Amino acid sequence: MSIIICSLSMNAIQAQSDDVRSSVLQLNTITTAVPFLIINPETRGGGMGDVGVSASPDGNSLHWNVAKYAFIEGKSGASISYTPWLRALVPDISLSYLTGYYKIDKMSAVAVSLRYFSLGNIQFTDQFGNNTVQFTPNEFALNAGYSRKLAERLSGGLSAKFITSNLTGGQTVGGANSKPGRTVAVDLGVFYTNDDIVMFDKDAIISWGAAISNLGAKISYTDAATRDFLPMNLRVGPTMTWNLNEFNKLSVSVDLNKYLVPSPPKYSEDANGNIETDANQNFIISKGKDPDRPVPSAVFTSFYDAPGYGDYDQSGEWVPINAGVLREELNEVSVGVGVEYWYDEQFAFRTGYFTEHYSKGNRKYVTLGAGLKLNVFSLDFSYLISTYNVRRNVGTTSPLANTLRFSLSFNFDEMAKSDDSN
Repeated sequence: MSIIICSLSMNAIQAQSDDVRSSVLQLNTITTAVPFLIINPETRGGGMGDVGVSASPDGNSLHWNVAKYAFIEGKSGASISYTPWLRALVPDISLSYLTGYYKIDKMSAVAVSLRYFSLGNIQFTDQFGNNTVQFTPNEFALNAGYSRKLAERLSGGLSAKFITSNLTGGQTVGGANSKPGRTVAVDLGVFYTNDDIVMFDKDAIISWGAAISNLGAKISYTDAATRDFLPMNLRVGPTMTWNLNEFNKLSVSVDLNKYLVPSPPKYSEDANGNIETDANQNFIISKGKDPDRPVPSAVFTSFYDAPGYGDYDQSGEWVPINAGVLREELNEVSVGVGVEYWYDEQFAFRTGYFTEHYSKGNRKYVTLGAGLKLNVFSLDFSYLISTYNVRRNVGTTSPLANTLRFSLSFNFDEMAKSDDSN
């Protein structure tokens, strides 16, 4: 049962297509533990193709880039978001996100967040299929961050998070006693913004951001099992904003993402297709690097450890195609593009597109969103449209397909002003 639960949470964001278009470009999807950490939990970025590393700062910036808080407008605020998950299949899986920030002074700010992922009610069974106990698997992460301006237009940020993943409720799995997985991690970010730009005869703002998320120790659910990597991720990208006139503003953002974890290697196989082992019963790697390595090594080698596209020859050796390693590494980069339009700083309309190579997960979808900003609070909505093509088997149906998500944000500055006026 725990295997089913783990597969459900991982496949939710890393589902892969069965469309192997040729034997040369084979599926080699990267998977990690606690993938809920990489899921976008808020709605504004959700309406813009899941981008946000360099978009203008808001209350939910802790997920995208903690460094942005140093440039946020306002003294303090809070936001709550709710994301149904696999709503077409089950009614009780969801991701909730609560965040708040406080501007210490003109140079620095702090922020906290709580992310909670509920996998619904699960009926556990024994090896004979008899019902044992019911349990609600859940995962959560508590995050606290600090951001500070390093120069007039540049800021940096650091956050630390405590992570708990309880998928089995202590049940015995495969003869081993399971336990909640617990670990800690950090996020690092930098943010640059320049509002002294003129482009196409319009005042403009150019911003750029980079963030490394979930950099931390491996996690395990049993004392005997191999510890698994967190979804360590590098996100970079620019944002361009045009002030079209007094009432209209348009922004375009691009995010590039790459996991900083080992790429699955290719293993040697015998004539019957079984993976070969050495004298110590370890799998024999024919191409790529051993994925069981320390976290620092995994981060740096993740840029060149892919086995490379190719195929096995008649002797069972892996033969990469020309530039196969570089090609596979580039295909591990997913791309999100988002557009945001504001009218009079009160009404927002958003759209975006996210794409991922079919050998690395094949997520492809269009997003739509809208926002309403009032004095004290703001409402944001987003909707995801999967571009999965059944006939051609292109794309992967997202667990958020046809699901409406929402966020509610509060501006405590405006709330205080309202109280003073009364």
